[in-house]
Amino acid sequence: MNPSYKPLFESLQLKNNVELKNRVVLAPMTNFSSHPDGTVSDAEIDYYVRRSKGAGMVITACTYVTANGKGFDGEFGGDHDGMIPSLRRLASSIKEQGAKAVLQIFHGGRECPPELVPNGETVSSSAVASEGSDITPRALTESEVEDIIAAFGETTRRAIEAGFDGVEIHGANGYLIQQFFSPHSNQRDDRFGGSLEKRLTFPLAVVDEVQKAVKEHASESFIVGYRFSPEEQSEPGFTMADTLKLVDVLSDKGLDYLHVSLMDFWSKPRRGVDDDKPRVEHLLEKIAKRVPLIGVGSIHTADEAVKALETGVAIVALGRELIMEPDWVQKVQEGNESEIATTLSKKDQAKLVIPDPLWQAIVNTPGWFPVVD
Repeated sequence: MNPSYKPLFESLQLKNNVELKNRVVLAPMTNFSSHPDGTVSDAEIDYYVRRSKGAGMVITACTYVTANGKGFDGEFGGDHDGMIPSLRRLASSIKEQGAKAVLQIFHGGRECPPELVPNGETVSSSAVASEGSDITPRALTESEVEDIIAAFGETTRRAIEAGFDGVEIHGANGYLIQQFFSPHSNQRDDRFGGSLEKRLTFPLAVVDEVQKAVKEHASESFIVGYRFSPEEQSEPGFTMADTLKLVDVLSDKGLDYLHVSLMDFWSKPRRGVDDDKPRVEHLLEKIAKRVPLIGVGSIHTADEAVKALETGVAIVALGRELIMEPDWVQKVQEGNESEIATTLSKKDQAKLVIPDPLWQAIVNTPGWFPVVD
């Protein structure tokens, strides 16, 4: 192995004393490949097995915590105990390859397609449609909000019973937790809305409920992470300054890691803070080493991954790159980094063990992946 890549293969001990064997994780990527009833498919299992041999940790695609939180066709579920065997199968398939298995848990809120949720009724923090959408969600009542908070805890319990090593709370990418944090989508006047502090109530309540479930049902070694987006394009939306306040509070919550959702690791803020330095630098300054930060976004080569670690992030997540090159970690470790693929051929589906629904999304979504003939 090239000695300059050794930082990628240093182990990392989390707050709960769990040790990750290296600093590379599989980022959560929706694959659209579960059965309609929310159970995991064979194709999905094969996809994860193919990508779990090298990474220190695998964060799954998101799983919905309630039936009205299903955000995608082909998403797997964790909303009732009948899903535990399906979740167990997924957890086992990842862990057998030597990686820690972390289940990402979420509620899609107003982003859920009406045809995927009971009675076609989408819900959110307030009756505010997404930008560009003509579907206005129904505002959740306070008791419904409390039920969803409880559902995050129950899905965490199911993850524990299924054998997962941890859960990641999905507070990013415009889904329900972010909808409560955003002044664009949250226009409530109760304890869950209004000021920034009140808009933090729902996200922090979810964290508390998940940690409560871990304390009651798991050992101290169970991982809890939180994923967030840095800012919103919409106005009035939350700014980078708002996110730094969120991150400041989360850094003192006893979480095992934070995970920023970025398309480009080196991207700079839009508004709210100094835009001369990358968002990651702002985040690291605010976190001040209180909790490990996972960085992600258009990292393809080993040199790029090492450069990302040099900023101070503890872990780098690879998403699209591990789809294109499932053996990325092994090739770097064995000194074969020159063989790493950074593009896809339209003939590669079988070789890369990519399920049909995900493959169709890849080849039919311009710009998402570098696809060559």
